Amino acid sequence: MCRPAAALLAALAASLCCGAMDQPLNSRPIIGVLAQETRKEEQATRGFSYIAASYVKYLEAAGARVVPVRVNLTEEEYTKIFNSINGLLLPGGSSNLLTSQYSRSARILYNLALMANDASDYFPVWGTCLGFEQLTVFTAKKNLLTLTDTTAVALPLNFTRSKAHSSRLFRSFPKDVLRSLTEENITSNFHKWSLSSKNFSGNPKLKKFYKVLSTNHDGKQEFISTMEAYRYPFYGVQWHPEKTPFEWIDKPGMIHSTAATRVAFYSASLFVSEAMKNNHSFPSREEEERALIYNFCPVFKGMDSIFVQSYYFD
Repeated sequence: MCRPAAALLAALAASLCCGAMDQPLNSRPIIGVLAQETRKEEQATRGFSYIAASYVKYLEAAGARVVPVRVNLTEEEYTKIFNSINGLLLPGGSSNLLTSQYSRSARILYNLALMANDASDYFPVWGTCLGFEQLTVFTAKKNLLTLTDTTAVALPLNFTRSKAHSSRLFRSFPKDVLRSLTEENITSNFHKWSLSSKNFSGNPKLKKFYKVLSTNHDGKQEFISTMEAYRYPFYGVQWHPEKTPFEWIDKPGMIHSTAATRVAFYSASLFVSEAMKNNHSFPSREEEERALIYNFCPVFKGMDSIFVQSYYFD
């Protein structure tokens, strides 16, 4: 095959990747943020489930609106929500990746996203920390996570250079922001479980589905810190971009530098721009307004809380 023909086919494949189609961008994207179970000692006074407000602000700052997705709904209700929103964010937390309501709800929505993208209905999914881990469990069909010493530490990213700079996630980042990501300790890590590079490489399902964009090291083992799917608009970060501008607990790993704040903005902006490629909508203006996070008030948890504010749901 001559080189021009090969280039043409490559461009065609790129245009069809993830079911992307030539259609007007949705300038009013709505992203669903999945809730998770509240700790038992808080359920009686706060509510059954919660969403940290930092995830909501993170998306709103990049030009999206947010719908809270509760964890105790029926499959029919999740399908209705899925067909009304333009993307899904799976947030961090401490829910069980196999047996929790968070996992059950995420699996239903994840499978809907797979089917939608396979049918050329472009629908992006983003996983942060626990959400990242949940995505790996869905793909690998089992839990491959290992313990790491990463509960409160800021790290630079070790880019896989052949893939990271050409990735959908990072290619729109300014060069100085990419340089800061690789040279400065500005990614906040608050997790004790990680997907080791060894376990990733040893699982054919993960290797086929995800492209590794960055790794990190806790001093004992290397783990995957950023990834994106090859065929789907699915993204996973083990670190917390939303904490930098919106969480203020005084702990190692909490970074509020200008460079870190810019990383938060560009990562959210990328995901929101992906959601703009989806044209799902609510059946009516009234149903849309009833579903939005604006109907709920965040609770101030105190400056010593890991989440400064949280939304609670029955």
